[in-house]
Amino acid sequence: MKNITILEAGLILRIVLGITMLSAVADRFGVWGAPGSHAVAWGNWENFVIYTQSLNSFANKATAEVLAGIATFFEVLLSLLLLFGFKTRLAALGTTLLMFFFAFAMSVSVSVKAPFDYSVWTSCAAALLLANIGKTSYAVDNRI
Repeated sequence: MKNITILEAGLILRIVLGITMLSAVADRFGVWGAPGSHAVAWGNWENFVIYTQSLNSFANKATAEVLAGIATFFEVLLSLLLLFGFKTRLAALGTTLLMFFFAFAMSVSVSVKAPFDYSVWTSCAAALLLANIGKTSYAVDNRI
């Protein structure tokens, strides 16, 4: 059996991190089902804003709406960069920071256990590892 190379492992990390974040974005827009459906965290934008406000207790509804929009923008941007392998190191470092802030907010506002249950710390560590791998297979970065 062939050993997986660092280039291939990096490809897998890029794809999994990108899909993970896009899946969360899809959930907040109801792609995976309506609120309350099996395996649906939010099911709509309003529930995601309420969740964002719960993680940021200082935030009123308007501020939570802005924070939710900023988080969603960066999740989509970073996901696309990772999936295409463009500016991979920068995208991976951005993902590391985003996941760190999510995990920290969950730890403080919900419980220390919550980010472990949702593998947010694992995603944070995976993104940091990806940032340090360098080149990966099938990346736009390899063409530039």
